[in-house]
Amino acid sequence: MNKSDARKIAQTITNEQLNDMFERAKTSITNWEIKSKVNPQFSIGATWNIFYSVYNANKFLHVAAKTNMIREFGDYLDESLKPVKKSKRGMSIKIHHEEPIFTPKGDI
Repeated sequence: MNKSDARKIAQTITNEQLNDMFERAKTSITNWEIKSKVNPQFSIGATWNIFYSVYNANKFLHVAAKTNMIREFGDYLDESLKPVKKSKRGMSIKIHHEEPIFTPKGDI
């Protein structure tokens, strides 16, 4: 999830919804060794250890902390919280085409 979407969600998300996100991530992630989105020098396992310990220790989290948690594990949020993805199908564009003209060198 990108940073701006994560920030928007972090401003309104509840601790219960964050907990659900962490629970889904815990059961769904099978490879904990892939690199983190928030800090590529860490694996998502190391990132989990940091974020989950902060989440468990604090009832009131700063929006920046929630933003990073959502950036990393936001794929496991409830579908109703995720931003609607814009369709990349735009208007059909009429393409102008001309056959290439191949002339011998010097006949231009």
